[in-house]
Amino acid sequence: MQKINRVILMVLDSVGIGELPDADLYNDVGSNTLGNIAKLHPGFEIPNLVRMGLGNIDPNNVITGTTIPTAAYGKANEQSAGKDTTTGHWEICGLILKKPFATFPDGFPKEFMEKFEAKIGHQTIGNKSASGTTIINELGEEHLNSKRPIVYTSADSVFQVAMHEEVFPIEQQYKICNIAREMLQGDMEVGRVIARPFVGEPANFTRTSRRKDFSVSPPDNILDAISNSGQTVYAIGKIVDIFNNKGITKYVKTANNQEGITQTIEAIQSDTDGLIFTNLVDFDMLFGHRRDIPGYANALMEFDARLPEITSALKENDLLIITADHGNDPSAPGTDHTREYIPILNCGAHVKKGANIGTRNSFADIAATIAEALNVELDTAGKSYLKEIIA
Repeated sequence: MQKINRVILMVLDSVGIGELPDADLYNDVGSNTLGNIAKLHPGFEIPNLVRMGLGNIDPNNVITGTTIPTAAYGKANEQSAGKDTTTGHWEICGLILKKPFATFPDGFPKEFMEKFEAKIGHQTIGNKSASGTTIINELGEEHLNSKRPIVYTSADSVFQVAMHEEVFPIEQQYKICNIAREMLQGDMEVGRVIARPFVGEPANFTRTSRRKDFSVSPPDNILDAISNSGQTVYAIGKIVDIFNNKGITKYVKTANNQEGITQTIEAIQSDTDGLIFTNLVDFDMLFGHRRDIPGYANALMEFDARLPEITSALKENDLLIITADHGNDPSAPGTDHTREYIPILNCGAHVKKGANIGTRNSFADIAATIAEALNVELDTAGKSYLKEIIA
């Protein structure tokens, strides 16, 4: 078997590929992020992903398969309880969570909010599940007048605080969120506390790039195994926040998908070894939660158009893995993530073209495959498929 010197792992945030067997437990029967976009958006074309074998993963999907895929392909089941960002990424990296992070679809308990307000010295407004852009348009003017932080959540395990940068300086915003992070423990533990700063005036509020996530630190996983071996773990996008900087040796944050793709290509072209780990968040943040089918479709087509740049930058002993962390079907009711399989596309000079790795039992199979490829020890329930794809 040929040696792999480096892995590039790209997570297309929320690009699920069909409901999981337990989707009924999450009110997600019928969800299929990729399939429903293809079905409902006229002119949806992703020829480069199709050539890789994306349409071959599920013969019942509306995306057409190809006779000789240029990649090895398959999909994975999620074993962890939940369908949030943190859970999905952690399982990709080898961790299976039996207990989901707490969610608060009806808002946070009154007793907790009173304690939080006492600690930060301000009353709050909001305290409900909402889209971030919607809630600042709804409550932004009241926030300016009252000087009260806007607290909100979603179906994801998050405690989000939106504050205008002219009302609360950014460092004060981070301090307030850090207080929330310290308080949200035990049965109240959420995956992430997120500072959501914004600027502007009523009817013209915009969120700034100074978002900051305060995440729970994960147990040891593939990132620690790689960095402890002396190899690089280069995180691009929000990966550093999802893992609370644990196991990461180098990182860069990005403003959007296009910047994330460019940073990934530059990292591939560099002498970076080990793992290049990218999250492209626009699919989820800008289009999935907002139930914007045309926007989601266009974002996928924009990624597909740049895929040849990514693959042509690969070096002889690179392995590129393209996957997702959960679904977020923009045709589904509500604004929540959806419980779906994730696609897995594997590409590289030594990858067997058209190899079908089937339906993997866990996202953690990706971590096990990376561990075998980079020759590091990893304690995980995941099973490597490396020998199935490398010639």
